[in-house]
Amino acid sequence: MQTVSFEHLGTPSYQKAWNYQQEVFDRIFDVKKQNRQIEEVDKQIPTPNYLLFCQHNPVFTMGKAGSIDNLLLSEKELNQKGIEYFEINRGGDVTFHGLGQLVGYPILDLMNFKQDLHWYFRELEEVIIQTMQTYNLDAGRVEGLTGVWIDPNSENPRKICAIGIRASRWITMHGFALNVNTDLSYFDLIIPCGIKDKGVTSLEKEIGKKVEMKEVEARVKQQFEKRFNVKIV
Repeated sequence: MQTVSFEHLGTPSYQKAWNYQQEVFDRIFDVKKQNRQIEEVDKQIPTPNYLLFCQHNPVFTMGKAGSIDNLLLSEKELNQKGIEYFEINRGGDVTFHGLGQLVGYPILDLMNFKQDLHWYFRELEEVIIQTMQTYNLDAGRVEGLTGVWIDPNSENPRKICAIGIRASRWITMHGFALNVNTDLSYFDLIIPCGIKDKGVTSLEKEIGKKVEMKEVEARVKQQFEKRFNVKIV
């Protein structure tokens, strides 16, 4: 069974968290590079895996496939509202990170698991789907769209978790953003993930009360261990 090292970063600036992700990525890559010099497989060093949790102050991030048209305010308006903006190297379009949202950055060597990005996306979604089911919510997927949705088969599916990743040399970066007690008004300032005809929700909104973030974190970690068959340490 693989182990995954867990770190809670608190509430770092987006840039600081991004830099730290890159630092962790480089750690894993350095081990892979060393292993290429060792011909005997049983003497190679196991590559580490990491799971980082944090929250961010208000920030919009734009993925490589994104359109600036989906950001509905100007640079001046962003500054006036105290919202940061970053164009980043994950897939997907524009999304929001803010307080009350659980952001998870799994930095995994998929060669320790399965070299299949489609599989990885689906497993990340399943972690959140199973977590939402512990709150008795009908969570699932909407065909053709990434992320996790509440009442996915209804006329009103609502996105509760965005997922966007980058993978290089089978090492992952970025991850998921689960709306727990998030101020959803920020999503009115963008077209979230470029999807115009569907809403956004939070755990608080769906169950009608604020939820202790540590409780949600514990449940997500538990489901992560189950889906990826790992031990979080």
